[in-house]
Amino acid sequence: MESKIDISVIVPLYNEVDSLPELNSWINRVMQENQFSYEVIFVDDGSKDRSWDVVEELHQNDPNVKGIKFQRNYGKSAALQKGFEAAIGNVVITMDADLQDSPDEIPGLYKMITEEDFDVVSGWKKKRFDPLTKTIPTKIYNWAARRLTGIYLHDFNCGLKAYKLSVVKSIELYGDMHRYIPPLAKYAGFSKIGEKVVQHQARKYGTTKFGLNRFLNGPLDLLSVVFMGKFGKKPMHFFGAIGTLMFIIGFGFSFYLGIDKLFIDKSARLIAQRTEFFIALAAMLMGVQFFLAGFLAELAGRNSSNRNVYLVEKTLFDD
Repeated sequence: MESKIDISVIVPLYNEVDSLPELNSWINRVMQENQFSYEVIFVDDGSKDRSWDVVEELHQNDPNVKGIKFQRNYGKSAALQKGFEAAIGNVVITMDADLQDSPDEIPGLYKMITEEDFDVVSGWKKKRFDPLTKTIPTKIYNWAARRLTGIYLHDFNCGLKAYKLSVVKSIELYGDMHRYIPPLAKYAGFSKIGEKVVQHQARKYGTTKFGLNRFLNGPLDLLSVVFMGKFGKKPMHFFGAIGTLMFIIGFGFSFYLGIDKLFIDKSARLIAQRTEFFIALAAMLMGVQFFLAGFLAELAGRNSSNRNVYLVEKTLFDD
């Protein structure tokens, strides 16, 4: 998939009015020094401050600046999804708007995609300027993500990443799936995934937009990504296997109770009064329920359009 420009930079933002002019100027300087053709797509995720006014001003003064504004706050995944849909550069680079991601890393990321033929390159903020309350849970989360996805990255959640254009056109983000774009790319067939040590800078303006809920949502989303990647097209393989196991356990207990009552201990108490009977009954019922869940998941998958709707209020693109 070839494009007329080298790089699309996608910047999701929410209430980052102070940092936008400096960030755009920094990106522009890096692009000019390396003679890249480029576009910068600012995606305003329903900001309550003057962020969109600043984006409009930047667009008027710089033809490389484009913008998308949501009617309300949908989250980072939605912002990246809309940015991916609009991007036209051969290499797509994402970065946060808070100046903690350095645009000076762009040439190195671009080289790894174009010359080393990586599909995805994730930044690794090896030296961080975050408090322990954030870095320790992040280390645990990254360890779990490596174990479950089989992708060896040190920093799955780094906002600074680079992709081939074909990658971002082949995946769909929803919920909080922006943390798991490398696994989504892998499950879409893009297996060459690497990482690059990048500079992490202390926040210069504003405050963090992420709360404690990410510590709960992150692991749940990770399980969802792994499940959808492995069983999204064949949910019966997952639910059916568990259902079969449960049914075999239940049938085994029932068979044992019958043999014991008929041939071993005929004077034993009634089968319905024994604990094994309830274990067998519960196991077989659970087996049937897992089978039904598998059938329903198959039906839902075959009839779902699998699309998400994000209401865009304004855009800034040249015809």
